[in-house]
Amino acid sequence: MSTTQDAPREVLTVTNLRVDYAGAETVHAVDDVSLTIRRGEILGLAGESGCGKSTLAYGINQLLKPPAVIRSGEVVFHDRSGTDVDVLALSGRELRRHRWAKVSMVFQGSMNSLNPVISVESQIVDVFRTHRPEMRKAERHTRAQDLLRLVGVDPDRLSSYAHELSGGMRQRVMIAMALALDPQLLIMDEPTTALDVVVQRDILNEIMRLRSDLGFAVLFITHDLPLLLEISDRVAIMRSGKILESGSAEEIYFAAKDPYTRTLLRSFPSLTGERGDFIRTGERLEQEVAR
Repeated sequence: MSTTQDAPREVLTVTNLRVDYAGAETVHAVDDVSLTIRRGEILGLAGESGCGKSTLAYGINQLLKPPAVIRSGEVVFHDRSGTDVDVLALSGRELRRHRWAKVSMVFQGSMNSLNPVISVESQIVDVFRTHRPEMRKAERHTRAQDLLRLVGVDPDRLSSYAHELSGGMRQRVMIAMALALDPQLLIMDEPTTALDVVVQRDILNEIMRLRSDLGFAVLFITHDLPLLLEISDRVAIMRSGKILESGSAEEIYFAAKDPYTRTLLRSFPSLTGERGDFIRTGERLEQEVAR
């Protein structure tokens, strides 16, 4: 442990992390990955399905389940107080205190994660009962109202059940729950999957606004590279369990070094390009992936 008077510039450092899926044939899902997330920034993590993005996110928050095994590496959380926390060494009560209070997560398909037989308020309040037992009932109710307002949902929806909410509203509620304990890092795993493009844009604008207002950092995971280039401060490209390259959004877009990244950039259709150009680029990407 080390402390300093000023909050560190970084909020999380991952060093040489390796995660395997054990079985008849071991799969190296995360293979010697190192990355740094800076305080208040959006770091975009892009890559094809199955490249290890979600496994990396779960490993960072110690949420992996067998047969996943962390073989080696280090995950250090740099608290704003100046204390460095070895996340992989946490267990039991210490780990529960760390999750959601320091690093929270919006899971892939999280809009379907609300309990269908419990009201929205009960699910939000349960966070405070668990992590802030000293809060009084009236305080929990007021905080739940404030959280819904924060993500653009009418506080009257606290009495609603999941089936009474649209997909976008359910996703906003999940984001509100993730922000309930004022985390310093928010991990978002495909947060706009299955939402229509208009709702996706609303959710993304909300994330950008909240990040600006509250100052938390975001690890934003998706296979949609153009989206990441638009919203991220920095972007990392992942393939087959490895980080191929990382840099600012401008560096990745204008000066990508890795051939896979350049091909991935060309695989998305242009508003002005010929349809045949896009098809040929897609074929080149398939050939690159096959190699």
